[in-house]
Amino acid sequence: MRAGDLLRQLDQQLLPRLLAAVGRLGQGPARPRVLPTAALLSCAAVLLTAVWATDDRPVGDRTVGEVTRVGVAAGDSIPGYVRAAAADLAALPTAAPPPGDGTYALVSLSAYLTPQRAAAVLGDVPVAAVFGRVPLPDRQTEIVRIAAQRLPDDVVAAMAEVAARKDREAADYRARAAAVTGGGPEERELRELYASGAQVAAAEAAAYRTGCSCVYAAVVRAEPVALRRVASRPGVRVVDPAPEVRRLDRTVFTPPLPEQEEVASPPADGALPTPAASTADPVPTAPATPAPGGATSVPVPQVTISSPVPSAPPSSPAGPQSPVTSANSADSRSPEPTS
Repeated sequence: MRAGDLLRQLDQQLLPRLLAAVGRLGQGPARPRVLPTAALLSCAAVLLTAVWATDDRPVGDRTVGEVTRVGVAAGDSIPGYVRAAAADLAALPTAAPPPGDGTYALVSLSAYLTPQRAAAVLGDVPVAAVFGRVPLPDRQTEIVRIAAQRLPDDVVAAMAEVAARKDREAADYRARAAAVTGGGPEERELRELYASGAQVAAAEAAAYRTGCSCVYAAVVRAEPVALRRVASRPGVRVVDPAPEVRRLDRTVFTPPLPEQEEVASPPADGALPTPAASTADPVPTAPATPAPGGATSVPVPQVTISSPVPSAPPSSPAGPQSPVTSANSADSRSPEPTS
């Protein structure tokens, strides 16, 4: 009940009786002392009722504006992360706390797997999402988060959608390269940059279209006993439990890449053109938007180079993308306000 309703009921029921009692008492010899006492009691009753009513806080979602990060942050030690996650998994109680739906966990794989092979490794634990990336040698490719509950079917279907988007990106990069005119070093470098982007996008499209060995992590939800069974299976690098996670749409997962052994960092892109010193304006990057079909694509963080031209091809407007924020906090589990 709201405070205003309580105060109105107090006015309607208590005050008339109190005034009648004060009137009767005021006719006697104790009138000088009765009136101040009655007034004091009335004020105290109203004040206590208002305080009690305002303490009845509305029930709402207290996680609004918070993001939880699970995984390894850029620049952190991967062996240290693996040890800490294994210790957290061992420390979980036997049963998950109420409501008993299980504990979310980030499962990192030791190699890139096909959707079918990933389904076999994860077994019968409920899966919420998987992470994929085309592991092209010495090339930076996009990390794709795919919402998936039925493995491998959901992943295969989402890969087909990503392949179609990558085809559009490759065509867009080629069109941009053709539109660059001039024979100066900046123009040549920009054409090479767009041509490199088209090459990578086309290779990604071809890989996803064939259901490539690209899955390297998954988000699952199960009881601690089941999570420990998953951690003991061949092909699983580490299971990082996250009992603090309640909503996946407010959680950022950053699993380590299988090829990285020591420090979490973006892979070097050895096929990019050598940057030329220039004062040209940087090429604008298209804003990111959600991808269709439950797949979310995020570029791997780019290596910074001392050139106004970006170190990797700019995002293409031909295909919508939505970045997943990478963990950059010392405490990868601490909730923090969103902007």
